[in-house]
Amino acid sequence: MEAFRAATAHLAPGARVCVAMSGGVDSSVTAALLQRLGFDVVGVTMRLFDLPPADAAIADAERVAAMLSIPHRVLDHVAAFRDGVMAPFAGSYRRGETPLPCAVCNRKIKFGEMAAGAAAWGAAALATGHYVRRVEGPAGPELRRARDPKRDQSYFLFALSREQIAAAVFPLGDIADKAETRRLAAEFGLPVAAKSDSQDICFVPGGDYAAVVRRLDPAACEPGEIVDMQGRALGRHDGISAFTVGQRRGIGIAAAEPLYVIALDAPNRRVVVGPAEALLGSSCRLREVNWLGEGPLDGAEVTVKLRSASRAVAATLADLGDGTAEARLAEPFSAIAPGQACVFYDGDRLLGGGWITRP
Repeated sequence: MEAFRAATAHLAPGARVCVAMSGGVDSSVTAALLQRLGFDVVGVTMRLFDLPPADAAIADAERVAAMLSIPHRVLDHVAAFRDGVMAPFAGSYRRGETPLPCAVCNRKIKFGEMAAGAAAWGAAALATGHYVRRVEGPAGPELRRARDPKRDQSYFLFALSREQIAAAVFPLGDIADKAETRRLAAEFGLPVAAKSDSQDICFVPGGDYAAVVRRLDPAACEPGEIVDMQGRALGRHDGISAFTVGQRRGIGIAAAEPLYVIALDAPNRRVVVGPAEALLGSSCRLREVNWLGEGPLDGAEVTVKLRSASRAVAATLADLGDGTAEARLAEPFSAIAPGQACVFYDGDRLLGGGWITRP
């Protein structure tokens, strides 16, 4: 348990900790670990949308809380989630972007609305099942990549503020792999020990993004043309929300060589396709840059991730003012997608990031 004690070293013994319980294995193990370490644990589950998966998640969280004999509260954040996460998600597709709603939810809802509720109940911190390490650095708390690189979720936390990080606990950051998490779940006797991991965005059950976007923002699903890089029409589509930069399958155009989605021309409702080499880019512009490191942003030499599962590449940052920046890559990168995040690292330390506006 020593690694888990290190993750909570900034908390007073026996302090109250609210645990964001999603009904899954990770958050359930988080609650059990903190209880085992002697903290006053309160389970909290957010109702974010009115769909059957939400009811099932709440029921699973309630079962785990009952088994652990800890209080459990359900918070209704349906309106805040709809306005702060779901509406921007659909709007991103209308603008020809590839959205990243989990990062928005972490900043606005989980470590925003939920953390505020936890503080109001006298909790010293909000704990989640994210695979990331929080450590005390010379200038305050820092976030570092998880011990298991395959499970690391620091990419989705780049937009948190220093204050949000200071009031957070991530007990799973030092776990070797998901198998160890499941072993702990079985050891604790948790009823969700064998529950499978969700592969979908929580409000997109079954992965049908187009159907959700069509309901939230019909303008994102208006038909248009599929064109080559010279603007020649090759076919038609039923809405740019069904496409993302770098996509190869499902384009619906027969060609001698494989075609990829190169860009989405939202104003003209066009999907631009071309060869794989046309996807390569050496820089990207960023907005709403969130810098967590010390020293100036301008000229910082970092490594960046441009997708959650992508490899890290070396880059130099240029501060363009007003919260904007440019990341200049040391080597070309394929399928840089507006709407995704460019996240900065120094080794395994998270330095922040920004939203990609264009390659």
